[in-house]
Parts: sequence; structure tokens; C-alpha cells
Amino acid sequence: MVSKAEEAELNRLETQVDNGGGGAWEYLSLVRKLKVRRSHKVLNYGLSILNDSRKRSSLGQEEWTLYEQVAIAALDCQAIDVAKDCIKVLQKKFPQSNRVGRLEAMLLEAKELWAEAEKAYASFLEENPCDQIVHKRRVALAKSQGNIAVAIEWLNKYLETFMADHDAWRELAELYVSLQMYKQAVFCYEELILSQPTVPLYHLAYADVLYTLGGLENLQTAKKYYASTIDLSGGKNTRALFGVCLCTSAIAQLTRGRNREDKEGPELQSLAATALEKDYMQRAPHKLSLLSSVLKSLKVSP
Repeated sequence: MVSKAEEAELNRLETQVDNGGGGAWEYLSLVRKLKVRRSHKVLNYGLSILNDSRKRSSLGQEEWTLYEQVAIAALDCQAIDVAKDCIKVLQKKFPQSNRVGRLEAMLLEAKELWAEAEKAYASFLEENPCDQIVHKRRVALAKSQGNIAVAIEWLNKYLETFMADHDAWRELAELYVSLQMYKQAVFCYEELILSQPTVPLYHLAYADVLYTLGGLENLQTAKKYYASTIDLSGGKNTRALFGVCLCTSAIAQLTRGRNREDKEGPELQSLAATALEKDYMQRAPHKLSLLSSVLKSLKVSP
């Protein structure tokens, strides 16, 4: 994940380049380092360097890195002819390269030649079963065709080998949620929380899925993870604050008259409601009445 400081630096360089102040190469290098996809900017800035022979030659061996970066950005932007030109240059320079071969397969994807792309990826994996990029391209290929079940199958196979890939676990969880397979998504988020316990996003997503599943035990656990999200985010996560209120209200309804009342619930709910009011007063005062109406429907008072 990109930090606020890194995001600010990207935006600063972007503004500088757009205003004619230079820094295109620095921007492209930072995009690669942070592994973010700003494809339209990468395509424009990259071509401004590649189309200038003086600038291009000044890169030395990094010239080939730039051709690859621009090719991928062009595929993202459906600039097929630009992608073809970049890949041809790389094919000539590195005729037996699997890395260039992957770009060729991605070009087949962009042309929606699904069967040919799948055949190419399968061939790469026969040669190197541990090629993470190719495994992920197969998942992307299945998603492009709307075949989520196959994407899930391939992601599960990938995670049997690369269990520490947090992005893959998160992707798998989101695919399960898209198919309303919430119990499977719960398992994925548990894996993420175990490996990265201080990331509030995982706590929040886990709580959301548990709340969706419903039931007393799930709601109680969801409330705990909404609370931990609030703690990890310094009390500033609006969605988690709402989550606490929703869970506490639902738990109260389920336990009414059963001698299993949630003793901590009302106090925590009141604190969350107070924090929500402060947040709305600062950022959306015109919606305070709407917030009050929602809280009233949940029988919450700050």
C-alpha cells in the first residue's frame, strides 16, 4: 500500500511534469518502485521520452525497462498499436526472453484472443511452475472473461505455493464476496489478519463480512473488529464507527429478554455515535440531520 507521503510525492511530480517542469523519468521510476498503475500518465510521459532520441539514449540500459513499462500502460489504455511497437523493439533486443513472451501473451489478452493467451500462459508454467506473474495473469484472464469460478480456482492453486502473498489473499476474499461466498471470504481475511494484524483495512473487511453473515456470534465478533479498526485508524474510520452502532443495535435485538445482554454495547455505541457526530460536523455539517435520523432509527443517542 502507498503511504500518504509517497502519494503526495507522486502527485507533486505529476503536477511538475504537467506544468512543463521536467521530472518525467523520476515520476516513472517512482511508479515502478511503488508498483502502482497510473497508466494514462505512464503512457504519456513514457512516450515523451521514447520519442526523443536524446532523452532515450541517456537512459542507458534503463531504456528497455521503459519500453516494458510503456507497453503495459498502453495495454491498460487499449493503445494496442503503441503496445505492439514497444513489444517489437523488445523482441528484437531480447528474442528468447520469457519476460517479453509474457508481454506478447498480454497483448493477446488485450485483443481478446483468450484461448491463445491461455495457451501461452500454460506453456510458460510448464517451463516454470513458480512464475508468480504468469499465475496472476491467468487469474486476470479468467476475470476478463467473467469466469469468476475459474479465477478463484487458479488463485487457490497459486496460494498453495505462495501463501505469503497478501494481495492474492485479498483478491481471493473479494472474489468470494462477489459471489456471496461469505464463509470462504472470512477464512481469507483471517489469514490476512494473522499475517498483518496492524492493517485496519483487513479488520474492517473482516467485520463487514461477519456482519453480513449475521447471527449473534458473528455480530459480536464483527463489533470487536470494527472496534479494533477504530483503534488502529486513530478513531477516524467512519465506516467502522457506523459498524459498531449497527452491530450493537442488532445484538440488542437478538438478546432482548434472553439474559445475554451486551453490557459493553451501549457505552461503546454511544462513544461511536459521538465520534460520528464530530466527524460529520467537521466534514459534512449539512448531513447532520440525516445522521441523527439514522442513529435514532438504531435507538442510539450520543
